[in-house]
Amino acid sequence: MIAALFPSQLSNYINEITHTEAENMKAVICTKYGPPEVLKLVEVEKPHPKDNEMLVRIRATTVHIGDSKIRRLEPGMGPIKDIFIKLVMRIIIGFSGPRKKILGMELAGDIEAVGKKVSSFKIGDAVFASTDMRFGTYAEYTLLPQNSAVAIKPANLSYEEAATVPNGCLTAHHILKKAKVKKGDNILIYGASGSVGTFAVQLAKNLGAQVTGVCSTANLEMVRSIGADKVIDYTKEDFTENGETYDLVFDAVGKIAPAHSKISLKKDGLYLNVLTTTDGLKIRAEDLRYIKELCEAGHIKPVIDRSYPLEEIIEAHRYVDKGHKKGNVVITV
Repeated sequence: MIAALFPSQLSNYINEITHTEAENMKAVICTKYGPPEVLKLVEVEKPHPKDNEMLVRIRATTVHIGDSKIRRLEPGMGPIKDIFIKLVMRIIIGFSGPRKKILGMELAGDIEAVGKKVSSFKIGDAVFASTDMRFGTYAEYTLLPQNSAVAIKPANLSYEEAATVPNGCLTAHHILKKAKVKKGDNILIYGASGSVGTFAVQLAKNLGAQVTGVCSTANLEMVRSIGADKVIDYTKEDFTENGETYDLVFDAVGKIAPAHSKISLKKDGLYLNVLTTTDGLKIRAEDLRYIKELCEAGHIKPVIDRSYPLEEIIEAHRYVDKGHKKGNVVITV
């Protein structure tokens, strides 16, 4: 009856509702710093790509310790350093809360739309990417400039596996490259069961190094399974007391004192800490393409501890906050 009397008006109304729903997306926003509960699942406007941008339908993202530190505004560099770093973080990220409300720094997904100047990718491409401090991956969609850190997803990895690679793996790659790790080097990776650590073990083995992984009792077998030649249970043994010396001691979790680590270094050995060695690290598309080749050749296999849907991201952050994750925590979108 109503449709018969006002067909055009009803049609316009239905089109308006449909259009509005189609232009919205689910996203997790962070409006202030604090515990996991500051994260809120909401609906926001779906973005549209500019000429040099791509719209990516996110299939998976991650929660890592960097996300947790930003959400909490807790750098974790020590009481004195944290005072200064917190001030810098507030200036860069936002004083009372993140200016960019949608957090998340890495993803895997599909390109759904491209701007008219995009030539490197096309609609339908499966990609993986790092957004770094631009954030934006805790959502159903995000925009990526075509010249950003984005590459075609490794064909042999799922979206969930591929999403873990851009930050953790590239961080490990950057540090091992800085250390000039080569065949025959004897290296120790402290925190070998974490995100950066599990990638570091595999990358170092691919370079031909002899790898000793340090982790807790529960993770010994996992670290062996990804290639470590030796494993040390830090709850039972102090690696500095076993008489072994190393070309590189890599603290992949930033939890051991440099002076303590240097006890086990060879004369020309090097100590590197993930919290300080990554200053200035810029993840590039060519680095992702290199890692893609390693993944497809079977040299790298991401370790996933737990997977949560986007709706349970608070639980995922709570778990990561505990500091005991094995490898990576994934968010499926």
